[in-house]
Formats: sequence, structure tokens, C-alpha cells
Amino acid sequence: MTADPIRTCVLSREEAPREGLVRLVLGPDNQVHPDVRAKAPGRGGWIGVTRVELEAALAKGKLRGGLARAYKTGDFTIAADLPQRIEDQLRRNALDRLGLESKAGFLIVGGDRIGEAARSGKLRVLLHAADASEDGSRKLAQAWRVGSDREGSDLKGMTLPIDRTILSLALGRENVVHAAVTDPKAAKRVSEALTRWLHFIGPDPAPLPCETGSQGASAASADDARGPAGTNEGP
Repeated sequence: MTADPIRTCVLSREEAPREGLVRLVLGPDNQVHPDVRAKAPGRGGWIGVTRVELEAALAKGKLRGGLARAYKTGDFTIAADLPQRIEDQLRRNALDRLGLESKAGFLIVGGDRIGEAARSGKLRVLLHAADASEDGSRKLAQAWRVGSDREGSDLKGMTLPIDRTILSLALGRENVVHAAVTDPKAAKRVSEALTRWLHFIGPDPAPLPCETGSQGASAASADDARGPAGTNEGP
């Protein structure tokens, strides 16, 4: 299996797999554009910093200097809204990934289904909408720890910075409060997309829980009463 290509952040000079960085491409219009899927033609530079750090580097001219070295030219323009455009692309990429995994049958919603998957050792990632009840999320996390024989650990689901309305739209479902990924490869794809987005918007979250062993989760009645409860660089 080929290792992920390593790239160097033009700002921090730290090396990391390209899957964890964001590519900035120099377009034919001499503008710098975000290319989070790393598919656009043209010269590219990579960043692995947060939005706050990027905005500071942009204001101080450090981003221009780093990109000039990567592009081997200083003939380009950086729009003031570049950080927002990067965030928008990362958000869309992450939500698209969730939608693709849902369509492929690797992502499930509904407390009963999540509980069944957990008890049969299929739960890999557990996600909560921002407006999920604390009690519901806590019960699911506790059930996951019990089912994966990790009681007393800090294993828990990830609360996303989107509410159930947006999560439901991304998955093409109604009233999604919690979601879970059951396929190990899909879990890796989802984790990469979500972690890159969440790292950029900050504050930097803990690594997204992603399990490959037997896990457990159960339904949370408080969320079920309101409705159904509950990641690639794709082609």
C-alpha cells in the first residue's frame, strides 16, 4: 500500500500527508484559489494552519511570501476573502463526503439502527448534530464505550458545528440528530474530511474518534422522541 504523499506547509514549514493539508492553486487569472480536493491544474502551495493563523499570515504578508516560493513567482493576487472561501470548500467537501457514504450504505441514522450496528461490532464513527441533546449524546457515547470494551475511556462521538437541519440535508434524510459510520474504509474517509475542516475552523478539536474494532452504541430516547437519531477523497 502506497503511503500518502507528503507536502510541506508554506507557512509553518511542517511536513504532513497531503490529505491533512489544503492546496492553494495559482489560477490562469493570477489569482490564488482554494483547491481542497487537489484536482485543479496549475502550480500549488499547501497550508496546514488554522483560519486564525492564516488570517494573521495574510495580514502580515507571510502568506504571499510562502506562496511566492511555492509558485516561483510573485505575480499573483490573494483575495481578502480567501480564508472564508477555504472554509466554505472544506465544509462542502465534508458534507458531500457524508452524503456519499450515506448513499453507499456505509452511514446510518436512527438510534435503533446505531445500537444494533454497535452491538454487532460495526460502529466505527459516531457523529452528533450541534443541537443534539447532551443527554442523548452522552448515552450513545457511554453505550459505545461499553460495546467496545472501553469503559472508563474518553471515547465519545464528535459534535459537528452544524445543526440537525443541515446534517439532514447533507444526508438526504429527515431530522437527523445522530449518525454513525459502519465501514472501516468509509470511516477513514469521513474522518479525514471532517478533521481537516474542523482543524481549519478551530479551535483545534481532538482527533475524530474512529474505531476499527468492536464497538457499541445504543439509542437515546430523548432524541428518538424528536425524530431519527443517529467518511475519501472520492472519485
